Amino acid sequence: MIGSAPSLVAASSATAAIGTTYYPVAGAGSTWSANALQQWIRNVFDNYRWKVTFDDSGSSAGRQLFSQGTVDFGVSEIPYQLAGSDSPDPRPTRQFAYVPIVAGGTAFMYNLVIGGQRVTNLRLSGVVLAKIFTGVITKWNDPAIAADNPKLALPGVGIVPVVRSDGSGTTAQLTSWMRATYPAIWNAYCAKAGRANCGITSNYPIVSGTAFIGQQGSNGVAGFVAQSKSVGSITYVEDSYALNARFPVAKVLNSAGYYTEPTASNVAVSLLAAVINKDSNSPDYLTANLSGVYGNADQRTYPLSSYSYMIVPTALEGSFTENKGLTLADFASYFLCEGQQQAEVLGYSPLPINLAQAGLEQIQKIPGGNPKNKNVSSCNNPTFSPDGTNKVANDAPQPQACDKQGSDQCLTGTGGAADVVTAGSSATGGAGSTGARAGSTASATSATEAALSTGAVNTSGEAVGLSSASGGTPVIAGVPLNIPGRGIPVPTVLLMTLAAVGVLLVMLLPPILARRRSTAVPAGPRRARRPSRVPEMFGAAEVKNPNVKVRDFFRKRGRAVLQRKDS
Repeated sequence: MIGSAPSLVAASSATAAIGTTYYPVAGAGSTWSANALQQWIRNVFDNYRWKVTFDDSGSSAGRQLFSQGTVDFGVSEIPYQLAGSDSPDPRPTRQFAYVPIVAGGTAFMYNLVIGGQRVTNLRLSGVVLAKIFTGVITKWNDPAIAADNPKLALPGVGIVPVVRSDGSGTTAQLTSWMRATYPAIWNAYCAKAGRANCGITSNYPIVSGTAFIGQQGSNGVAGFVAQSKSVGSITYVEDSYALNARFPVAKVLNSAGYYTEPTASNVAVSLLAAVINKDSNSPDYLTANLSGVYGNADQRTYPLSSYSYMIVPTALEGSFTENKGLTLADFASYFLCEGQQQAEVLGYSPLPINLAQAGLEQIQKIPGGNPKNKNVSSCNNPTFSPDGTNKVANDAPQPQACDKQGSDQCLTGTGGAADVVTAGSSATGGAGSTGARAGSTASATSATEAALSTGAVNTSGEAVGLSSASGGTPVIAGVPLNIPGRGIPVPTVLLMTLAAVGVLLVMLLPPILARRRSTAVPAGPRRARRPSRVPEMFGAAEVKNPNVKVRDFFRKRGRAVLQRKDS
């Protein structure tokens, strides 16, 4: 969560009895963390029958609905009265506390095609991203993008920035980063949009007459980019959505000169530079100032890393009861501990031990609650180390040499296309990927590498367009993924046709040949009928009227099956 200005008003808690019955609770807010929340909600219902519902209507809506008392909890990436915001919403009169939920990275999911094949290893520097999302760079073959991608023959396709049309914590994270790192670019765009000083905003300004498209929610922007007709589009969204859509995300250049993606380990390393508000008397306790994250000099960092927070009540007000508090406190206890085990596979990064411990202390302020885990000693969180450091960050791998800014470029895909190995050259040696995804098995066989080493064809045998401006053998990223809506490849159609013809021949040829054989052979001379010798062996009646009973296996088997079904 982006840090906010301190306040002398502190949230207080009310003394309340422990709830006796798990009563349903409802929340609203962030789409950024919704994929993790919805999975945890399913888990606690399946295992404990606790009923928690969550409406991922956006961070702005979540803060407002909590403030109004409409929901029992809110979820947001930014706090009330955010410093530097263009329109900070006031703190609610309702007493509350912030509880960290999960860490993650704001990714740049894109849809780019070269020669009929999807690109999956795009790299973008921070200044290029800022210029894309302010309409300064409008074509994919812009020299600045080409400089980031020396091994791609970028097409002259127009860039379509897809932004959130609703109040969004993800938008606030992106604009906070642009405001802090590229203020001149961001302020100039705001002026064009008729807003003299956007600052940090949850509502993305769109300049009329540009290629910008607004969509509601993370599913809205991700769903738009994932369409086959949306080639050239790019959006900002939590990494989890790109994983679910099986789409790549851009590697972003960090301060150390490496292009990285928002893996769990890269995010964990990045957030070591976050400044957490440790004043337990402040209403902004546990919120984070991310300025140090943006410029973290560690090679493994991803610049746009952040936290998401739950806003919980600390007093019995409105419709909130002790029984609701019992459910909410135990749910929070679950996701702060056991739930963090799923963070990485869901596209997030688990909380470090210090934030998990502080979160467990915060949920004890929820009236009616009696959380199972009151400190980290009973908490099963994968980031915990005996020395109190972040295990995920400690174990984070160093980036590959091909991810360093320069003339080389890694071939493997990213995000939801991490297992796709790009067509490349043995001359570059760039087959690695920074911060490998959990469960990723992307690898290239020696035969495939040899076949592709010329850079002339992809794995389906089709020619591709390549660039040789930077020297060495150029590559194209992300093949071979079939792009939806582009039809079936010609080799596949040919094989299917041949298979169908083969089946027809097997079915029709034997009867035709048998018929031709019977008509083609001329009839021989008729032989005189010889007396049958059968009567010598059998009685004539038996031969004329054989009373043969054939056992009906199928009918009997059918009865047995029916009898079994009836039972």
